[in-house]
Amino acid sequence: MKLTKETLLEKEGYRLHILPSKKYKTITIVAKFKAPLKREGITERALLPHVLQKATHNHPNVRSLQSAFENLYGTALSSDGSKKGENHVISFRMEVVNEAYLNDQEPILEEAFQLFNEVLYHPKTQGEGFDASIVNREKQTLEQKITSIKDDKMSYANLRLMDHMCKEEPYSLHVHGYQEDLSTITPESLYSYYQEMISKDMLDVYVIGDMDENAIEKLTDQYFSRKGSDNVDDDQASVSKDVTEVNEVIEREEVSQGKLHLGYRTYTKFGDDDYYALQIFNGLFGGFPSSKLFMNVREKHSLAYYAASRFESHKGLLLVFSGVDPKDFKQAKSIILDQMEAMKTGDFTEDQVEETKEQVINQLQETMDNANGLIEVLYHQMLSGAEMPANELIENIRKVSKQDVVQMAEKIELDTIYFLTSNEGGE
Repeated sequence: MKLTKETLLEKEGYRLHILPSKKYKTITIVAKFKAPLKREGITERALLPHVLQKATHNHPNVRSLQSAFENLYGTALSSDGSKKGENHVISFRMEVVNEAYLNDQEPILEEAFQLFNEVLYHPKTQGEGFDASIVNREKQTLEQKITSIKDDKMSYANLRLMDHMCKEEPYSLHVHGYQEDLSTITPESLYSYYQEMISKDMLDVYVIGDMDENAIEKLTDQYFSRKGSDNVDDDQASVSKDVTEVNEVIEREEVSQGKLHLGYRTYTKFGDDDYYALQIFNGLFGGFPSSKLFMNVREKHSLAYYAASRFESHKGLLLVFSGVDPKDFKQAKSIILDQMEAMKTGDFTEDQVEETKEQVINQLQETMDNANGLIEVLYHQMLSGAEMPANELIENIRKVSKQDVVQMAEKIELDTIYFLTSNEGGE
């Protein structure tokens, strides 16, 4: 499989990534704003994308802006915030129909770029701030979202695991922000933060689809350029601490099902030579239904409602999630720890390694068959400084041996065991 050719251009206040491909019938435009994770401003960053998508200078209310998108053949704009290591990324995504497939040859693409520009650079304002009614409404929505995380006990347990495991590291910061910040955010203070973000964040713009590269370059220059922004990459290096002792935390709530989550340090990040071995390790350990955690904790011993693992590739963490009956805490913990020991001693077959490699490759190919998935893979690569074509990525996965996986397992250290249990439930 050959990945589409990427053209990377340093522009005025942003980096442009052009990805010509005849595979898609739409053009996907993604703008990514990156800044170091900091406690100050994290709630503003969670709130901003929602405020920006509600109204612009030319479309001063939700209905008018929605109508403008619908007039572009149902084009939609979505956004989210995410942590990449110790950095925070706000992504805005737009997918627009390729005008080459339309009968009337309308200039849909330019209109889409213009609307994207309006949302990012010309939001609706009142005096020195954003529209107060929009800000207040979005603050309420964000407050509900933050509150709802506590109701989703799996998400809540993962949040608490990070609070304890990455205490005093930027990665512990909550991507949805903090409820206590909301009362102090005003339309004026949010607008002030927006001006800082829009001018100082590292901006990468991706355009993928069947298109004329020169035309795209002109459109992005017209609608994404940031005069006065030097677009210097203010990357915050990932913190990687040594584990001196395992921290075990038990917290009690009204829960019917206990949440047993474990956090490990892998000391391996995206772009490292042994990153591919980590992918295979995770697949064997807890990444697929054929994995040790699923087969032993859930199927064989019937101790867990779910049991799985995933890794954070820019921070070097491996996280285990399981839902267990509170009374089964000790036994479930023991069996999870046994699965890690089995990985360290090579208690798996060459055939399982080969099968897992095929599963990882299939997963990667599925991701890259989707325009947004492909952009995420390329953005990960760029952040880590480890750009490579898809065929090399796949070749590196195929090269992983059983011994590579064992060596990876030996590096991994348990940092924190977190158990959210019922008020009566087990230790």
